Amino acid sequence: MERVKIAAKFDQTADLILYEGDCMDLLPLIPDNFVKLVVTSPPYNLGKPYESHLELDEYVAWQRRVIEECVRVLDERGSICWQVGNYVEDGEIIPLDIVLYPIFASLGLHLRNRIIWHFGHGLHASKRFSGRYEVILWFTKGEEYTFNLDAVRVPQKYPKKKYFKGPKKGQFSGHPLGKNPSDVWEIPNVKANHVEKTIHPCQFPVELIERLVLALTNKGDWVFDPFIGVGTTAIAALIHERKAIGAEIVPEYIEIARQRIALAERGELRIRPMHRPVYDPNAPSRMVPPQFVQIGIGPLQPRLLEDDSTYDIEEYDE
Repeated sequence: MERVKIAAKFDQTADLILYEGDCMDLLPLIPDNFVKLVVTSPPYNLGKPYESHLELDEYVAWQRRVIEECVRVLDERGSICWQVGNYVEDGEIIPLDIVLYPIFASLGLHLRNRIIWHFGHGLHASKRFSGRYEVILWFTKGEEYTFNLDAVRVPQKYPKKKYFKGPKKGQFSGHPLGKNPSDVWEIPNVKANHVEKTIHPCQFPVELIERLVLALTNKGDWVFDPFIGVGTTAIAALIHERKAIGAEIVPEYIEIARQRIALAERGELRIRPMHRPVYDPNAPSRMVPPQFVQIGIGPLQPRLLEDDSTYDIEEYDE
């Protein structure tokens, strides 16, 4: 197969644009209505190594500037998925989806879902309940938009359930391709010995972005992540025959993204497979034995392999 064409600056002939620098320097180079999906998790203003801590008003103003440009480059049938958690100050949490929603609404976008991403593990709080979810705000630019539900259906809870009366009596009552995954997604976060873990402290799991890419884009579409980190959005796009654009200010993260893409080209990138259950109710420990897939880009097929690591290591605060 041909190698993925990676460009360091905007190039419409590339398969992947990995821009080392501020997304606000890259965005002006992208034409209007160019990308089908914007998906990202912006810095939460928590003082991580890759961000400067701002006053909340400053943070919101900065996010507005980024969002305005993302809306400009978005296709008329496109979607924006903004994944956020909480801003924390003096022990008080401020949900960023609540703070940022008015920006999207003021730009004429339409909120289709407030998706809850639930995960089982993380830091333990001592003065409030431990946080175990984050939010994805899914907006569309217009009333007509790409939505491929069949591509992301999940297994039925009762696949053999049948109608017990009426004209369809005896027929299976569920959709043959599976059920709608709903707006609550249980997907393990990338912690400790998760097979996808890199040095990034707040890394997306590939399967989270895969679901958005498959549902909200078609093959050949462009996917843009203004804060691409170690390249998870690019991986999810490329393995499903989409193209990707991303910006990142940390050079080391760009290098890791390139390494992960190279592994995927060779069919050696390890990721947790989509639809892998988190719990097995019949197992003594209730946990599903860890597995991963070695995934390839394009025609390479994933292989399911056993792994002796675990996805469920607890992390504790002081």
